[in-house]
Amino acid sequence: MTQTTPSDAQISEAAYFMWLEEGMPEGRDEAHWLKAVEVLSLPETAPAKAPRKRAAPKTATKTAAKPATKTAAAKKPAAKKPAAKTSTAAKKPRATKAPPKAE
Repeated sequence: MTQTTPSDAQISEAAYFMWLEEGMPEGRDEAHWLKAVEVLSLPETAPAKAPRKRAAPKTATKTAAKPATKTAAAKKPAAKKPAAKTSTAAKKPRATKAPPKAE
């Protein structure tokens, strides 16, 4: 465990971020500076890792099916489509553009 002396630039940066986190209050510059000095001067130790939460194992459980909702579309009968025309007559050829007349 070693204790480090932070530089003014490090203290200033830490105090600035504390100021931002608190919503940029006016008149708290000295309090932020002193808190930054305190935090940065703490003995260096290996940061304790917080235990990670593990996700619960997924189980193969069936969930109840949702009841069908009643909608206006479900109550309406389906619209009838007109029957497709079937003709045995030959189709007319497409009209083509006439060549321009020479004058």
